[in-house]
Amino acid sequence: MKFEVNRDVFSEAVSFAVKLLPSKFNHPVLGGVLIESTDTGIVLSSFDYEASATIRIAAAVSEPGRLLVSGRLLADIASRLPEAPVIFSTQDSRVSIKCGKASFTLLSMPLDEYPSIPVVTGRVGQVPADLFADAVGQVAVAASREDVTPVITGVLIEVEENQLSLIATDRYRVAIRTIDWEGSDGATKLTALVPARIIHEVSKTFAASGKLSITFTAEGERELIAFSADDKTVTSVLIRGQYPPIRRLFPESVDNYAVVNTAELVEAVRRVKLVLERDIAIKFTFSQDGVLLDGSGGDKAQASENVDSTLAGADMVVSLKPDFLLDGLNALHSEFARLGFTMSEVGNQPKPGPVLITRQTSAADLDVTGFKYLLQPNLLMR
Repeated sequence: MKFEVNRDVFSEAVSFAVKLLPSKFNHPVLGGVLIESTDTGIVLSSFDYEASATIRIAAAVSEPGRLLVSGRLLADIASRLPEAPVIFSTQDSRVSIKCGKASFTLLSMPLDEYPSIPVVTGRVGQVPADLFADAVGQVAVAASREDVTPVITGVLIEVEENQLSLIATDRYRVAIRTIDWEGSDGATKLTALVPARIIHEVSKTFAASGKLSITFTAEGERELIAFSADDKTVTSVLIRGQYPPIRRLFPESVDNYAVVNTAELVEAVRRVKLVLERDIAIKFTFSQDGVLLDGSGGDKAQASENVDSTLAGADMVVSLKPDFLLDGLNALHSEFARLGFTMSEVGNQPKPGPVLITRQTSAADLDVTGFKYLLQPNLLMR
């Protein structure tokens, strides 16, 4: 194998190929990057049986070939090469990388032990890449970070007719965002439960790509999802299991709600939480006079602050975990936030139920963008 390639193009391609590789591998070859050169350019791929990344770039290929080399080492080298064309060649099991006055020699890894890169076929559709990235940023934060219940460590993708929804929960909160989908014939509802780590990297990688193609595919007994744009493809094995029916948790309408300036409430929450110990909630008292935040921490430390708000309905007192509330408020991307209050029966006694957080374009007008964030003072779905 021998080819010459632009340094910046090569460095970016290697960085993309290794981005999804985990820090630990069951087998050393799974930490490798597969490089395949043809008359039309080169393809770099990585695959650890869970996720794969493939990218095609232009190169002047003088000798086609195929080899496997350590991904992390190649990425370190590629990111530090001088400003000059990169000449890549092989001799037996040795790999030579020359760039300007710098040169490196690496040992190739055994190709016969490397798994086949997943083949992407199936139901395909497209979404605006920037909206998809925005939606992932709003929703993925609600996915569980604990492996005790793997099914809620992912982000659920649902496609129905001309809409794609992203859903995530960790049992304390639920987030959902809906965006436009092109390509489905509407005959079959498509679903995919994608690891949150993978979908987060996908959103960052393809955010500026214009249109993002999403393929729901099956390869043998494994169900996969693939994301493609700009000669790049990422695939992920789906999480198995039954996702909780969390859509039913969202109320159809909420008559008791408060509207507050998002930035003002965010800053107030950040100040009051300074006195709190871990996992302690802030008490919020909503009335016609505004919203009063009260926090009590260890060593008798206390903090309180008033924030202007507009209340529709009865006064409400509710305790919310500040970090979870901040996640929802920061995901709104709007000047105003609407906090809708629900009630639930606990031992035949009415208690504050989940708080529904949505966007508000102004103090008076609700902005319907398909994003909803439901935050429960107590555990959901117990």
